[in-house]
This record gives sequence, structure tokens and C-alpha cells, in this order.
Amino acid sequence: MYKRELIRQLIHASGILFIFLGNYLPVPYLILLSLVAMVSGELIFQIDKKYYIPFFSKILRSCRRDEKEKGFIYFFSGLTLTLAFFGFNMAIANAAIIILVLGDATSTLVGKKIGKNKLPHHLQKSWQGSFSFFMVSFIGAGTQVPLAPAFIGALAGTITEAYSPLDDNIAIPVVSGTAITLIIYLFF
Repeated sequence: MYKRELIRQLIHASGILFIFLGNYLPVPYLILLSLVAMVSGELIFQIDKKYYIPFFSKILRSCRRDEKEKGFIYFFSGLTLTLAFFGFNMAIANAAIIILVLGDATSTLVGKKIGKNKLPHHLQKSWQGSFSFFMVSFIGAGTQVPLAPAFIGALAGTITEAYSPLDDNIAIPVVSGTAITLIIYLFF
């Protein structure tokens, strides 16, 4: 089970490619690429239910949690919204993407491996997972924005990941990006 989650979270962390592509592509192209990835993912997901697709089926079948899963749609929706809302300042957009892709992947892996102390009001999440989310997010976001906004963005992302009623792939980057934007534009 842990191996399945490891593969899944490595795929999740590959969203960091959007940061690298942001050095070469303008924001509208990044948004379009995210939308194309979302639609392509859904098509592959639907085709895979009936037919084996070399390479893709092997990956999907090795990391899918269930047959109705739509995490990739939420993931690319979160990327699209982040780029649309914060693309005016790619440092903010990049920090929010890092918080999503690295923080969320790390918290899941750490939480599943060593998460013994459950969070209040959310028994599927642990202090260990949340702490790892915060630390990785803070360090990662700190490579893009000043430390105070990185700290607030990581904290906002950590709380959102633990308690958001929305899918965290959408909520984390939007909430984190908003928190970072407010700190930068109010205090810097």
C-alpha cells in the first residue's frame, strides 16, 4: 500500500515541472498546458477502464486509489487557478505551486509512514504529516519569495491541507497564494 502511495506522490510532485516551464512559457500557455493535461488525463482515465494503454495503464493501475478517483482533475484545476490568479507575479504562483506539489506529497508520505498522533477534528491526518507539510512548504516557498510570506503561505497551506472541506489540490495553492500575496503587498 505504501509503495502505491509513493508512486502516486512522486507523480504529484512532478507538478514542479510547471515552475521550470514558467521560465520558458508565458502564463497563458502554462494555463493552456494545465487544461490540456487535465482533459488528456480524463480521456486516458476513461479509456484505461476498457483498454490497456501501454505505459499509462501501468502507471494508473499501480497508483489508483479507486475507480472513481478524480484527483488529477482537482490537481490540474488547482494549478490552473493558481496560474490564473497569481500569474501576474510568478514568484507567488511558483511558491503556491511548490506548497501544493511538495508539501502535500510529503505530508501524505510522512503521515502514512510515521503519522501516529492524529489531528484534532480530523482523524485521517496526523501532526507528523502536517509538520512535514509545513517544513517542506516553508523551505520550498522560501526559494521563491521572502521568508515571512513563505512562512505565512506554508502555514496557510498546512491548515488548509488539514481542514479544508474542498479538495486540497484546489484549496491549498489558492489559499497559500492569497496569503503570500497579502503579506507581500501589505508589508513589502
